Amino acid sequence: MTSKRVGFVGLGLMGAPMAANIAKAGWVVTAWNRSDAVFEGLAGIGRVGTVAGLRDEPIIIFMLPDLPFIEAAAEGLFDAWRSEPPQPGTAVVIMSSVSPTDVRQFGERVHQASDGNAVVIDAPVSGGTAGAESGTLAIMAGASKADFERLLPLFETMGTTVRRMGPLGSGSLAKACNQLIVGTTTAALAEAAELAERSGMDVAALYEVLAGGLAGSRVLDVVGPRLAAKDYAPTGPAKFMHKDLAFVVQSAEAVGSPVPMASAAIQLYGELKRQGLGDQDLAVVRQAIANLSLSMADN
Repeated sequence: MTSKRVGFVGLGLMGAPMAANIAKAGWVVTAWNRSDAVFEGLAGIGRVGTVAGLRDEPIIIFMLPDLPFIEAAAEGLFDAWRSEPPQPGTAVVIMSSVSPTDVRQFGERVHQASDGNAVVIDAPVSGGTAGAESGTLAIMAGASKADFERLLPLFETMGTTVRRMGPLGSGSLAKACNQLIVGTTTAALAEAAELAERSGMDVAALYEVLAGGLAGSRVLDVVGPRLAAKDYAPTGPAKFMHKDLAFVVQSAEAVGSPVPMASAAIQLYGELKRQGLGDQDLAVVRQAIANLSLSMADN
């Protein structure tokens, strides 16, 4: 890739450190964010007043909560492109967790708005805020081989495990599979914690011995301490897991694949949202389970 310029939309908990790492790697980063305060802590990143101000960037990354937010933010960009199409080969990179089906439809919209000059790549990430800050994210991309190869130097500024999973939509499907495992594993660990504590066992000690056996996992390593401490300060809102599990179910229905674990988990995370816990950390699923036990006692 000859040009090292990139536009970035969405400087939240994940987006801000991702954009910072791109800039640290020597890229010229110009960003848009709904609020301006975040720019005070980001050195070397330019800003524009509207997403349309990124119209001439050869690469535009979107890191917003879901595809409807991206579509709304991109309307001004599309209008600018309809007036004057972008340069051929312009890449729109969706790094949020979105629907595998819907991102392919979004690709068609981008193709039409850009007069065929822009292409969409879905490249969601895993690794949380810690991975975003350290530049060690796992990045799963849906793109042609040629598009993936030309974007690889950019992806490697943010992640250490970068893989092409297939054509557009494949990255989002891989992320949905990731979230199926993370969401159900976190829920199982939360259930184990509640069962152990109510039985008089020390949860931290339980997790320590689990980590040394077959139950050990990266999820246990990262989320386990928060579950044990009942630390629900958000590193990523738990409500997004409900959204991501919906993508698992949607994708499974499309190909006729049974997903009993995802079906059970989506009900639990739906209950978490109904309890008003959705803005807290994923570990708050333990509190949701504890609240269910209180409901059982009342009955």
